[in-house]
Amino acid sequence: MKFTQFAATLWHLLGIAGDPPAAAPRAVVPSGGPGPPAPPGSMRRRYDDLVAEMKRTYGVRVRKWRTSTSGCAWVVQYHDGTISRLIEAPYPRGPMSCAIFLHEIGHHAIGFNTHRLRCLEEYDVWQWALAAMRVRKLNVTPAVQKRMDEAIRYAVRKALRRGLKSLPQQLVPYS
Repeated sequence: MKFTQFAATLWHLLGIAGDPPAAAPRAVVPSGGPGPPAPPGSMRRRYDDLVAEMKRTYGVRVRKWRTSTSGCAWVVQYHDGTISRLIEAPYPRGPMSCAIFLHEIGHHAIGFNTHRLRCLEEYDVWQWALAAMRVRKLNVTPAVQKRMDEAIRYAVRKALRRGLKSLPQQLVPYS
């Protein structure tokens, strides 16, 4: 069997006359990002407003919206003296992702190297994040509280493993 003509598209192969219909335009949304505008008064709108407020207030840029429930915050200082405040975090869609997002913002709100101990910084940042949720009447669930407890417990154990001699009083319950 010999083919003398090549079908350019499936549309042509099926023998349908004319050009295929144009695909409907799709909105391009970054993975894990905010998505299309939310209706007023919805939880998604509250989360969208929270993200905008935090980015504006603390001058933070989101490098990447993570799909996992993990985050990272850092500062880059350039040779000309300019500073970039960056985070990676999940986009707030519920209490847990909101708490993690606010935790990463909290590193910038409290300030890096403000505390001598990293475990104390983690404690204060988690306290700040949960307080920010409560002030805005966002639900702090038992799962969020447990995540905070486990994260602080991990930071304390790490500090003790690395030779911390004296644990600050507020961290004693996590040892």
